[in-house]
Amino acid sequence: MDGFGHVPVLLEQTIEGLRIKKDGIYLDGTAGGAGHSFRIASELSPKGELICLDKDPEAVEAASERLSSFPNARVIRSDFRDALQTLPQYIGRIDGALLDLGVSSHQLDTAERGFSYSKEGRLDMRMSDSGQTAADIVNTASFEELCRILRDYGEERYAAQIADKIIAARENEWIDSTTRLSEIVISSLPPAVRRKDKNPSRKTFQALRIAVNDEMNALTEGLEGIFELLAPQGRFCVITFHSIEDRIVKQFFSKKMTGCTCPPEFPVCICGGTPKAIAVTKKPITADSDELEENRRSRSAKLRIIEKI
Repeated sequence: MDGFGHVPVLLEQTIEGLRIKKDGIYLDGTAGGAGHSFRIASELSPKGELICLDKDPEAVEAASERLSSFPNARVIRSDFRDALQTLPQYIGRIDGALLDLGVSSHQLDTAERGFSYSKEGRLDMRMSDSGQTAADIVNTASFEELCRILRDYGEERYAAQIADKIIAARENEWIDSTTRLSEIVISSLPPAVRRKDKNPSRKTFQALRIAVNDEMNALTEGLEGIFELLAPQGRFCVITFHSIEDRIVKQFFSKKMTGCTCPPEFPVCICGGTPKAIAVTKKPITADSDELEENRRSRSAKLRIIEKI
């Protein structure tokens, strides 16, 4: 399972942001190839503890193998959206948590997983091994639903044109391969866009991946649950890779730091809400020039950090 590993993005900045205590309890909610997890475990004493979650069975196997030399590191197959229900079985309050929301290099590079628009593979895109596939959505969703997915999750300007082409194509075939879908998407775009955009299918594939894995709802639920598990002064680090998820994280953090939920037009607060967190980073942390040169995945990465009061 060595192939599952990838160079962890913003590693040093994340470790610094977590402010790891040697005997603390930490959560990596997106274990992947255990890049961040390995470093966190390395910082802990035998009294410390690390819990790693991932719903991808291949990731669980890879992370378990990589962390096998750390007796105080545990890898559990679970979605981080269920952390509030899962973690109390193993630990109490946590001193820090990390979510790295990027798709792993292994998932992108393994053609049969169906994440890549440039490699021939079955149109799957599931992070786990259950539930509907991307092919199910592409071949059964209505025009309106396809448009919504492409617009909301891919911010695709040409959502209607792409949805129209998909529906026309599926009248004659079951669209079940990544390259076939990519062909359909590209054929629906204006020539100028095809020439300008190096990866014309990127937004469509992103949108379908998010829909298949219910990523936005999972993120909202996971943020709430993990924050609830944090001990006072516990740090929460989240790495995002596109504007949609970054917006959700930014708004969630802002809400926790504001406290008051009264409408803006109210002259004074009547809800009595108080801030539950403080900002560790005023602005998102991005990769420096060295990391940008060494790791292409870091280009769109943003790290936000808050501390629970």
